[in-house]
Amino acid sequence: MTAWRAQAPVVAVVSLGGVLGASARYGAMLLWPVPVGGFPWTTFAINVVGCALIGVLMAVVGEARAAHRLVRPFLGTGVLGGFTTFSTYAVDVHDLVEGGRAGAGLVYLGLTPVVALAAVATTAWLTRRALVRRRA
Repeated sequence: MTAWRAQAPVVAVVSLGGVLGASARYGAMLLWPVPVGGFPWTTFAINVVGCALIGVLMAVVGEARAAHRLVRPFLGTGVLGGFTTFSTYAVDVHDLVEGGRAGAGLVYLGLTPVVALAAVATTAWLTRRALVRRRA
């Protein structure tokens, strides 16, 4: 089997998941628009919620012995990778700084990765605890 044929299913599910995740992000941006010059709460929430879901996914997939090999690429890389957004975060920081709100831009720059990483760690820990209790 050629390398392409072996990787084609992974590429396909990542692509499909990315479309779904990016569409969900776009929908969230339409539902909760940020006024021009305002703090980018929607992008912040999307990135924190997406990271929290990544924590749950990694705990569940890590504990599942029979998870299909395409689950992680579809949900993790595809859906949640498409949902979360580093590029919009970077543009938001730039816009805040260039718009004369350097303090808000710096807060956003530092707060986003700290809260996102805390969300991953917390939800992974809580999910593992829940899975252990469920087995007991």
